[in-house]
Amino acid sequence: MTTLPVRVVSDSTCNVPRDLLEKYRIPLVPILVLFGRETYREGIDITEREFYDRVERTGVVPTTSQPPAGAFAEVYRRLAKEPCQILSIHLTGRLSGVIASAHAAAQMVPEADVALFDTLSVSMGSGFCVLEAARMAEAGASRDEIVARLEQIRDRLNVFLTPATLKYLQMSGRVGKLQGALAALLNVKPIIRCRNGLLDAFERVRTRKASLHRLLALTEQSLGRTDLVDIAVIHADAPDEAAELAERVRNTFNCRQLFVETLSLALGVHGGPGMVGIVSYKV
Repeated sequence: MTTLPVRVVSDSTCNVPRDLLEKYRIPLVPILVLFGRETYREGIDITEREFYDRVERTGVVPTTSQPPAGAFAEVYRRLAKEPCQILSIHLTGRLSGVIASAHAAAQMVPEADVALFDTLSVSMGSGFCVLEAARMAEAGASRDEIVARLEQIRDRLNVFLTPATLKYLQMSGRVGKLQGALAALLNVKPIIRCRNGLLDAFERVRTRKASLHRLLALTEQSLGRTDLVDIAVIHADAPDEAAELAERVRNTFNCRQLFVETLSLALGVHGGPGMVGIVSYKV
């Protein structure tokens, strides 16, 4: 019996570079960004520059919403015509309803053979899983083989972030209000990690410079310096700091891949302008 080829689907929070999305033909279902009654599809109706300019100009912090099930169903229905097996890979279901929408869509399209994978991560934490799945699919791996590999990567992922302020995370409820209040009171910079699918503000340092240094130090504690690693430096409207941090990453680690990517708008909403992070795992 011939195994059907695997097609990978994800959502717009994964931060995979556009050229690689095109190379591996990976459809992204866009998260919705809401400014009051105005709704925009990330990556389609609003650019990153327009988004941050509007936040700065108006002082209004938008909200986000997972895509409707119908948006996923449309993609699944189209791919089912190939035919193929579908592996739909998404950000943590503990912070977002995206994977729930994808599950509902799979029920709506019985002709599509859909399996879902929760990365329990965000941004390039999901993106690295998406890229590995796409490469393996192109090489002819089965869906079960791909999922087994993604489970290994998920267990190895390190995600460390530091926002310029906790105000946005506090407003969104993504970290505890007490930590936010303490950070504001003490005028310190928080270090946030994504662990088991949740964001945890687990350290505080005094300055922005120290917070960026701490991202690098925590990554080094997790990876060492000699093993082959994949790393991404992500940022929300902080390109200069991200570029400087990426250069330090390049000089510190044995990188197979190093990406510098702008944080998905759907995540930038919660972290606010100035969020910088390092996402990594041992290959």
